[in-house]
Amino acid sequence: MLFNSLDFAIFLPIVFVIYWSLAKNVRLRNLFILAASYYFYGSWNWKFLSLIIISSIVDYYIGQKLGKEESPKKRKLLLYGSLLVNLGFLVYFKYFNFFIESFVDAFSLFGTQLNIETLNIILPVGISFYTFQTLSYTIDIYKKKFQPTNDIIAFFTFVAFFPQLVAGPIERASHLLPQFSKKYTFNYAQVKSGILLILWGLFKKMVIADRLAIVVNETFNNVDSYMGVEFIIGTIFFAFQIYCDFSGYSDIAIGISRTMGFDLMKNFERPYFSKSITEFWRRWHISLSTWFRDYVYIPLGGSRKGEYRTYFNLFMVFFISGIWHGAAMTFVIWGAIHGIIIVLEKVTSKQRKRFFESIKLTKKSIIGKLFFITITFTIVCFAWIFFRANSAKDSWIIIEKIFSFQMGDINIASDLGINAVEFYASFIFIILMLGFEWFHYRINMATKLARQHFTVRWGFYIAAAVVMIIFGVYGSFKESEFIYFQF
Repeated sequence: MLFNSLDFAIFLPIVFVIYWSLAKNVRLRNLFILAASYYFYGSWNWKFLSLIIISSIVDYYIGQKLGKEESPKKRKLLLYGSLLVNLGFLVYFKYFNFFIESFVDAFSLFGTQLNIETLNIILPVGISFYTFQTLSYTIDIYKKKFQPTNDIIAFFTFVAFFPQLVAGPIERASHLLPQFSKKYTFNYAQVKSGILLILWGLFKKMVIADRLAIVVNETFNNVDSYMGVEFIIGTIFFAFQIYCDFSGYSDIAIGISRTMGFDLMKNFERPYFSKSITEFWRRWHISLSTWFRDYVYIPLGGSRKGEYRTYFNLFMVFFISGIWHGAAMTFVIWGAIHGIIIVLEKVTSKQRKRFFESIKLTKKSIIGKLFFITITFTIVCFAWIFFRANSAKDSWIIIEKIFSFQMGDINIASDLGINAVEFYASFIFIILMLGFEWFHYRINMATKLARQHFTVRWGFYIAAAVVMIIFGVYGSFKESEFIYFQF
């Protein structure tokens, strides 16, 4: 069931009405959310619902044991049990075939051909997200940063909470789990704010991301048919497609939760206005980057074990992040690029600062901001080529064509899958979206709109609805699926 589907348009209002009719009874309310969440996830494949239930059972009881156990050795064994079950599921479903293929490829380099068949394994939707979410619970209890809950229904609901179950934000137990024990009263302003955020997310997904996807799929799926300029357009379009697709999902998830009284963490903070790759990762997929910081980077030693170890730890975080995103060499390369750039930024920070100050180009000046934002966006786009390409071979072909500067003749209507009006409208919507984010950072646009006369407000709402109806993309399940469902 997709957020941008008719099924969900029927599902959500029903859940909303029943939820608020049960709101005074916390346990009954949570049971209903849990049932709705299981139905929501089961609409993809009921068989994989068992994985969430098993992970929930294992981590609930391990959490209970960790809360009582004092022996360091036994506590460590309990933690390993949680890691084994959760990461075991993740490795099997997501990486089993990748490891087999890599093993066979490695032997082929030495002239030995191994005849090992891969398995027909279907990747459960959202497994990377809920695995990390439930792992944070047991790890935090193990570190004695969080006390285990005795409310099994609240815990199961925390793991399966349907707004953010499939593609995040990846919530920490310390933030989200206690919210399932609170009573909420209906707040019109909060519900309205949530609905507006849902609509903004749908706009980014249906009007921008899914329209750009047509061009992106056409170029990246036909690498032999296009030249450099088309791939430059395709890459830039993909940068905004994946942002509007993923941040749109997060906006919808946060908005749905807000209509029920829950508060989810912010997952994006204007990432394409970043002035360095380090800053980009403070703004992009914040719930994942902070997860890796707390559960990978710091346990590896963080910056406490010397300069070179810090560089190694930083690189490993992004290398692992690449693997987390997908079982393919393209994702590994993508993660490695970000890791290398971040290490280089740290190594050369003082020298770069002195150099740019000497030529009077600083991040505080308008020209400086534009320069650094452009450089950062260019690097991010270069890395996105590997992220989106169907194979490492395709990515190198695309890069070679881009740097060869062979200007192909573009016939928008026939070559890139959309007509001229749709093509230029896509650019306009990107600019409008960026402009909205720029101004919203300085002044809350929703608050400003709420202060306007009702004719202005409803005029805006109707205009936005008309734009979504006219320019929104309405495709099949596969065409309308959110990109991060595959991770």
